[in-house]
Amino acid sequence: MIARRHFLQAGLAASALVGASGFGNWARLAAQQSLTQDDLIGGPGSGTVSLIHITDIHAQTQPIYFREPEINLGVGAVTGLPPHITGAAFREAFGIKDGSPRDYALTSEDFVSLARAYGRMGGLDRIATVVKAIKADRPEALVLDGGDTWQGSLPALRTEGADMVRLFNALGTEAMTSHWEFTLGSDRVREIVEGELDPAFLGANIFDAEWDEPAFEPMKMFERGDARIAVIGQAFPYMPIANPGWMFPELSFGIRQERMAEVVQSARDQGAEAVVLLSHNGFDVDRKLAEDIPGIDVILTGHTHDAIPEPVMVGKTALIASGSHGKFVSRVDLDVDASGVKGIEHRLIPIFSDVIEPDADMAALVNETRAPFAEEMSEVLGTTDSLLFRRGNFNGTWDDLICNALIAEREADIALSPGFRWGASMIPGQEITREDVFNVTAMSYPEAYRTEMTGEFLHTVMEDVADNLFNPDPYYQQGGDMVRVGGMGYRIDVAKAQGERITEMTLLSTGEAIDPSKTYVVAGWASVNEGTEGPPIWEVVENHIRRQGTVSIDPNQSVDVVAG
Repeated sequence: MIARRHFLQAGLAASALVGASGFGNWARLAAQQSLTQDDLIGGPGSGTVSLIHITDIHAQTQPIYFREPEINLGVGAVTGLPPHITGAAFREAFGIKDGSPRDYALTSEDFVSLARAYGRMGGLDRIATVVKAIKADRPEALVLDGGDTWQGSLPALRTEGADMVRLFNALGTEAMTSHWEFTLGSDRVREIVEGELDPAFLGANIFDAEWDEPAFEPMKMFERGDARIAVIGQAFPYMPIANPGWMFPELSFGIRQERMAEVVQSARDQGAEAVVLLSHNGFDVDRKLAEDIPGIDVILTGHTHDAIPEPVMVGKTALIASGSHGKFVSRVDLDVDASGVKGIEHRLIPIFSDVIEPDADMAALVNETRAPFAEEMSEVLGTTDSLLFRRGNFNGTWDDLICNALIAEREADIALSPGFRWGASMIPGQEITREDVFNVTAMSYPEAYRTEMTGEFLHTVMEDVADNLFNPDPYYQQGGDMVRVGGMGYRIDVAKAQGERITEMTLLSTGEAIDPSKTYVVAGWASVNEGTEGPPIWEVVENHIRRQGTVSIDPNQSVDVVAG
């Protein structure tokens, strides 16, 4: 459940914790339509120990637009619970005024006009300003990185993550966990961990596949004042399913509930007064993990890119969701004494890039890492007349553009694009640069394949992905959002059982039903299969945009969603 007395107060179980969730003075700011850096960051914190959480930045060092999801469906016991509420329901749940800064930062409705009013968000130089401000108040604050840091931009791809490692070292990061980091290959990850990385690289659930032994440190103990704080790392559990297992063949992952319980107990045995899980499980997995494993005080959750302005309580465990792409930084102040955690104050700090002053040192370092690629990234490919976004359970307009490019450039009947959550948005009237394309395609297995699939096989693919997303047991939700489809429409009933969710598959070019026995030409990208051949997806998309000149994406009405 979500614990909320009102927007500024998060009730943390009356018998255990009482705290405040803080957008600080945002209610007043919304009425005044005025934002200041001091109001956004807030004043001194409470308690004795501070955590600073950043997650899922996906190598976005620049201020960007990023539209939150219009559709974020929950199934089973979490139906209608945060983060599975959007739009008006989200505003009502958290006391957000229409058109306010909070509305722009946290919802998707009227996004274009609000984006023009409030501007871009994020920027690592602005994040550095926030981190320094918190540390000026609490010098020993722990900076914790939830992963998906080394992937998602052209510079990160070209440097194999070295740019982001250097920048997060400079930010003062003290521990991190991982997901997309491993798509650089396990050899590169170990090279970084052993020679370039300052923070502890934690993964209690990463094991050597042959010897069934821990492959990385499970946790790190920090002394902060008179308190011992255990930070446990949990990498994305489903690496070999969602990403190419051949890139890290010697490693195994998984949720490993028993292992997590052992590490939590070990932390307590070593005198930890507070246990923090730095997780890349995804929100619903972490919610269930909190139910299954007692003794975790705070879960700093990641992977599903949720931004929630209050802690979600599961018993005595507070789940903190800090968004993605550098839009937010969470400050978590813990009141800790010898008997444990007595209170928590949480602030989800929005990084309005026109309000927060860039930190000069970080700005210079960011520019230095970008300089070798600046000319390449700045080349203009075309213009968009449409809002381009990706985030949501089903097709976004960036996905539609990618699918259109695959069909046109690869001469296919149907296009499949993975349900990735990462990638900056663009508003109508923006020029599309090469950097913009790489922000939604930069990855280490980008080949755009062209193959043939029967209608029956297509249905199987769709059902498998749907079960990864909508299985009522969070422990079986093994991927991102629903595969994006071009050239084909379908109906999905998320409440049905596996094998029964996908119906009415239709080839859009003819209006005919997909024939299970017929073969169709299918183009896609990001196959997890080793040896996939084809041009890199960014070349396919660039060529298509150049041919179009001005991109215009019609509203996608090809997916009929039944949500209970």
